[in-house]
Amino acid sequence: MQEFRLWCDFIERDFLENDFLKLINKGAICGATSNPSLFCEAITKSAFYQDEIAKLKGKKAKEIYETLALKDILQASSALMPLYEKDPNNGYISLEIDPFLEDDATKSIDEAKRLFKTLNRPNVMIKVPASESALEVISTLTKASIPVNVTLVFSPKIAGEIAQILAKEAQKRAVISVFVSRFDKEIDPLVPKNLQAQSGIINATECYYQISQHANKLTSTLFASTGVKSNALAKDYYIKALCFKNSINTAPLEALNAYLLDPNTEYQTPLKSAEIEAFKKELKTHNIDLENTAQKLLKEGLIAFKQSFEKLLSSF
Repeated sequence: MQEFRLWCDFIERDFLENDFLKLINKGAICGATSNPSLFCEAITKSAFYQDEIAKLKGKKAKEIYETLALKDILQASSALMPLYEKDPNNGYISLEIDPFLEDDATKSIDEAKRLFKTLNRPNVMIKVPASESALEVISTLTKASIPVNVTLVFSPKIAGEIAQILAKEAQKRAVISVFVSRFDKEIDPLVPKNLQAQSGIINATECYYQISQHANKLTSTLFASTGVKSNALAKDYYIKALCFKNSINTAPLEALNAYLLDPNTEYQTPLKSAEIEAFKKELKTHNIDLENTAQKLLKEGLIAFKQSFEKLLSSF
């Protein structure tokens, strides 16, 4: 299934030097993503950064973070480069801009350009959160031929607006990261069992349709936040359910490894628009509106990434 790709949603020094290479070499993944929460988890809990942190003592916290993070990104980029050189649709690693800049388009653009220039790798994507300033940032970066990964996309409406810009202006590869499982974590406690574990997939499918309406060959839907939040679900539940053409799934290791034991042999057929609308109508009988939920989850996601970044910087 060449039109469905798997990426790995994890980054950590020891992993990059060992299991990451194994996943690439056996053809299991063709890209990877990072975010402030993943870096916070890796750097504060792994022993593999401590010697380097000690050597950087006295430098500003953000400078220490960038020294560590950019080293990891470059390592991932090098490992993925053969895939990129064979097919420039593959082989990307993503790095997110400082989450505290999300309200300032000018500073976000400057930071994105600086990071991309510093890394100087064609297979690095700059991650931009889908905040209010995102459309201006995305437009400027794509015109500058910088590959972008628009992250924290929850709303189909926003997904469509982003896809429109990328369809007109993307010069390089771009992905729109649609977050999935957080919908079910939010909504499932409020609805009967027959409606549970469906909101994330249905909302993601609607985002996929919106993106597909405007997409060009350079732009893909990337399903993110695809680790399950409930023990009642199979670890690879969201990967299997969203195995659509021209899509990517970036998954945590637990979900990824479960899927690789029993991968899909054919694409899933997305739900039809009428089925999506019927489900949304049923949710409204329980006073739940998916668009309102999307806005709430975006706000929470922006805050969570800031908190992780702040925790990481304060650890130095």
